[in-house]
Amino acid sequence: MKRLTNVLLAALMAIAAWAAGNDTYTVIVSCDGLRWDYAECYDMPFFDRLAREGVKAVMQPSFPTKTFPNHYTLATGLYPDHHGIIANSFRLGDSGKIYSLSNNETRSNGKYYGGDPIWLTAKRQGVKTATVYWVGSDVKIQGEHPNYWQDYQKKPLLTFDQRVDEVINLLSMPQDKRPRLVMCYFEEPDHSGHSYGPNSMKTRRAAQNIDSLLWSMWARIKALPEIGNKVNLIITGDHGMAWLSQQRKVVARDYIKEEWGAKILGDSPALIYVDNKQYVDSIVNALQGVDHIRVWRKGELPEYLHYGTNPNMGDVVVMPDLGWLFTNSKRVIAGTHGWDNTASDMQVGFRAIGPDFKVGYVREGTFRNVCIYPLLAHLLGVTPSPCDGTLQEVGDMLKVAPPQF
Repeated sequence: MKRLTNVLLAALMAIAAWAAGNDTYTVIVSCDGLRWDYAECYDMPFFDRLAREGVKAVMQPSFPTKTFPNHYTLATGLYPDHHGIIANSFRLGDSGKIYSLSNNETRSNGKYYGGDPIWLTAKRQGVKTATVYWVGSDVKIQGEHPNYWQDYQKKPLLTFDQRVDEVINLLSMPQDKRPRLVMCYFEEPDHSGHSYGPNSMKTRRAAQNIDSLLWSMWARIKALPEIGNKVNLIITGDHGMAWLSQQRKVVARDYIKEEWGAKILGDSPALIYVDNKQYVDSIVNALQGVDHIRVWRKGELPEYLHYGTNPNMGDVVVMPDLGWLFTNSKRVIAGTHGWDNTASDMQVGFRAIGPDFKVGYVREGTFRNVCIYPLLAHLLGVTPSPCDGTLQEVGDMLKVAPPQF
């Protein structure tokens, strides 16, 4: 017991000493739909520079590989099944209400957002935090917002250039008001990937524009008096992107009878809600063995997906093969995401640079995006709340190895 106590005491002292000496700032930027290989395929000189002068890695998103679930996972370190934002659209229990991005009543209700987002974790411990359109940050979670935040419901939104200006303005505040964490979100290259496909000229241009924008932002950060050399910059995203085709879809109505009363939300994956539970087996049996889809009852999904047990989960979950949809819609866009989070096209680019990160370090293999939350907590010197990620999984990217437990 005495030996265990001494070990714990030493660990706590190490953490305290590290935190006390830490006066760095962290800016994390999410580029929606930043597929891991865009910087390999396209001319993105700033991403190349970050690989030379900082850390280059590939991050594995959580399932489903959708925008809201994964951005909130980055903020909380919890899988979507655990923080509650299980899809971009899902039914809220037996209430009949639908959580969706277009339903302000449910989207802006903090009771649906579980976990402890990093902007609140740090704020409670005396660290000022700021967000620029990060998913969930304009929702009052646990009755609070970050110290500084932008309302995504207020239109028009800030342009990309204005968002960069806002990051610089936040870091230029007087020291007693200045946030040590800034989280900024851009809708590209996701928007272009959906409209034109992941390997199109317009998506290439969108990715290159983001690269140029972020290079300018970094130059402005480095020029800041007093703190220019104290800022860690992390650039990543929420998911990848894959091609779609009108010919690659499974039509739901061909297999699910209207009298079964199924409500289908989403298409990759699709969550099927059935009011009359006697038809759950009918739906599963009808879909079993259909080409290009996998189907499971709620609670029976493979363990590696970490999905399917949330109380708001559909009674049946259908996951199409990569590049396929399970849908009744006649319209098919050029690209999308949502599929198995181990698929190559769904992986996410990651770059990091700054005083706490190694120089010229290329990380082998992928790491889980649930580890971003403990990484941010470490960089800020705050104690993280319980989560599904570990600092040790990403500790190799840091100049100073984190404490081991």
